[in-house]
Amino acid sequence: MTAARIKSWLDETVLDLGRQFRWSYLPPLMVYLAAGVSGLTAVVGTFFVKDYLGLSAAFLAGLTFWAGIPWALKMPIGHLVDLIWRWKALLVYLGAGLIAVSMAIMYGLIAHTAALADVMGIEAWYVLSALLAPTGYVVQDVVADAMTVEAVPLVDPQGQHYADSDVKLMHTTMQTLGRFAIVGGLIAVAVLNIAMFSGVAALSAAETASIYARIYLLALIIPAISIAGVVLGSVSLRSRARGLRRQGLDDCQIEGLLFAPTEETKPNWWIFGGSILFVGFILVMGLGEVPLAQEITFLGSMAIVLFLMYRLILELAPGVRWPLLGTAVIIFVFRAVPLPGPGATWFEIDVLGFDQQFLSILSLITAGLALVGMVLLRPLLGKRPIAFVIAVLTIAAGLLSLPNIGLFYGLQDWTAALTAGIVDAHFIAVLDTAIESPLGQIAMIPLLAWIAKNAPAHLKATFFAVMASFTNLALSASSLLTKYLNQIFLVTREVQDRATGVMETAADYSQLGWLLITVALLALLAPLITILLVQNSRLRTRQ
Repeated sequence: MTAARIKSWLDETVLDLGRQFRWSYLPPLMVYLAAGVSGLTAVVGTFFVKDYLGLSAAFLAGLTFWAGIPWALKMPIGHLVDLIWRWKALLVYLGAGLIAVSMAIMYGLIAHTAALADVMGIEAWYVLSALLAPTGYVVQDVVADAMTVEAVPLVDPQGQHYADSDVKLMHTTMQTLGRFAIVGGLIAVAVLNIAMFSGVAALSAAETASIYARIYLLALIIPAISIAGVVLGSVSLRSRARGLRRQGLDDCQIEGLLFAPTEETKPNWWIFGGSILFVGFILVMGLGEVPLAQEITFLGSMAIVLFLMYRLILELAPGVRWPLLGTAVIIFVFRAVPLPGPGATWFEIDVLGFDQQFLSILSLITAGLALVGMVLLRPLLGKRPIAFVIAVLTIAAGLLSLPNIGLFYGLQDWTAALTAGIVDAHFIAVLDTAIESPLGQIAMIPLLAWIAKNAPAHLKATFFAVMASFTNLALSASSLLTKYLNQIFLVTREVQDRATGVMETAADYSQLGWLLITVALLALLAPLITILLVQNSRLRTRQ
């Protein structure tokens, strides 16, 4: 490759993204940043559950299912945002409050365990915290999606309308930067975790718990970042309004361009009615101790979301509906494949010796290379259809599952012997993480950019919410499949009574290998078969 071609590639791939940044993008990016910073407690949560709670891998997978259900509430919240467009910031304050309560509960569980245990069981407090946090994040995420729409200007500083191609490019850039903000938050907290967990192996249990408690206190910065983003957004809109007023636009024109859709948004009672039915259905299933409650909830939720999608896509032209559905189906299956579950992390901790600091290092590598991957793959997103992109990511993920399987079967012992101990378990884990990390970060960007540009102006947030509810239900499907596999391939870690030291459950990782192999095969075959079926049907997508 010549120097000129390298320079051109760098300009198109890296420098152009910086040139496309606009200050109006910053407010929603701050709300997305808060979502990324939420990863601050991920490592702590993993060790807290392992060391303090005697919860099984199957139960935790089931809890992940219930924690994912609030994301389906994006439907009514998104439509509410369209209806109260000017006052949508209030929802961010609500979400921030829920997140703050969740973090405060976890701090109390670690620093004031006995006091909380007097009120109700430790496990119950943990479940409450695990459900409050995603509810707060989903409320904020809906508003952030809506803010990305108003962040993209339709007119230049002189009041002239941008070309359609320029608007499309700005929406794609906005959505890419949104993923950047999330991953950037992950990078920041990974660095912080590495610093705070330095030397943790030599600390006593009480000193380690003190670090856990401080991290949850620091996590209270998360809602503060979101609120700052909303305040900055309000300031930015008013500044842009003053600029347009100086260019001769009247208040009515400015109102339509910046503060409200030109077409009046009317309540869609199918959305609200279906959502009320959805919430009631979940509560009955969750509180009524109904057999197979998670499975019934998932199927019922899917039926309701599909019906609401059907009602909503009637707003689109016929030639646009089917490709959109095809794209959504491909992304759904890609996100619905099962994961190994917590047993794989327990194995890394107990058998491979990965401590809190090393897991934080893996998080940093994952997040950092995800940013690099998104920059390098951005031209691919613009030039190739989503079906091609997902197929490439699926094949790559299948190949990259092999090192993790190898770690279980002792690959590190063989490689360490050949390389004088250099290529050990830690080295393989870092290398695999470095290669795999960008794969899961880009699948949603084309769909989000499509919605931002093509959805009706008065229903932007609703389209974001309903399509996101559909694709987020894929994560619930993934949790269910993960639970099933953990019930088939039983993995347990050692659990001791904290008071007496008596072992309550013995560690057993004998079936983890088959679990990892099964997950890898499903993750490879399911998306590829779906792409083949979709691309040979009326749902064929060229997006």
